[in-house]
Amino acid sequence: MRMEGTAAVVTGGSRGIGLAVARELLDAGASVLIGARGKDGLEQALASLGPAPGRLIAAAGDAGDEVDVRRWAGLALETFGRLDFVVCNAGANHPLGPAVTSDPTAWRDTFAVNVHGPLALVRAAWEGWMREHGGSVVTVVTEGVHGVGPGLAAYETSKAALLQLTKHLAAELAPRVRVNAVSPGLVRTELARFWWERDEAGLAAGTPLRRLGEPEDIAHAVVWLLSDEAAWVTGADLLVDGGRRVRAGMLASPPTPEGGSGRRPD
Repeated sequence: MRMEGTAAVVTGGSRGIGLAVARELLDAGASVLIGARGKDGLEQALASLGPAPGRLIAAAGDAGDEVDVRRWAGLALETFGRLDFVVCNAGANHPLGPAVTSDPTAWRDTFAVNVHGPLALVRAAWEGWMREHGGSVVTVVTEGVHGVGPGLAAYETSKAALLQLTKHLAAELAPRVRVNAVSPGLVRTELARFWWERDEAGLAAGTPLRRLGEPEDIAHAVVWLLSDEAAWVTGADLLVDGGRRVRAGMLASPPTPEGGSGRRPD
């Protein structure tokens, strides 16, 4: 996949999946703005990504703040002269715990990052470039929207809203802009550390492909969806979870009668 002469904004780009996406886009020839909250993290990300003269910039800000995400889009347009790709990767997963006892302010903050920020960024990209020139958007959701993870009510509910928003944008912005989602399974990122570090081996053993995901696994899927190789794909939710959801479905399926065909008796 070659992307020379294109430009992208990647939110949550200082680590994990966002950093892996930025690296793959740069390797494909695209120019990239990575946005994240921490300046120290952004500086480390720039050092990690290596020299890319004129093709890589970092900008600090809050992915849930409309002013900041619009500034990211404007800076990309000003620096690169275009904005072909948007990757809404930044995510917030607090508060943890049941929905009925969660802190309302933290709940709203989670929705700001996971839903309102992505919409504001796509609006800015549409108004500044994509309405006239086209483009491609990928939102990073979660395989949890296909089930229920204990303690993840705010995170999974907001990501479910983001997935539905993705589908609406795919319908509204076609045919100029394609909009798709990637739903990662359990990936070894800092955001998910509390979930996987307690029993990484056990969790991997329960996955058909016998390992947890790495940020690069998700980055490959994101960049494919952005690229012209996915030119007839929009409104899709690409599940990248090592088969965990398939296994969950198998465990939930009722057994067939012993020695039978599984057909309903007459």
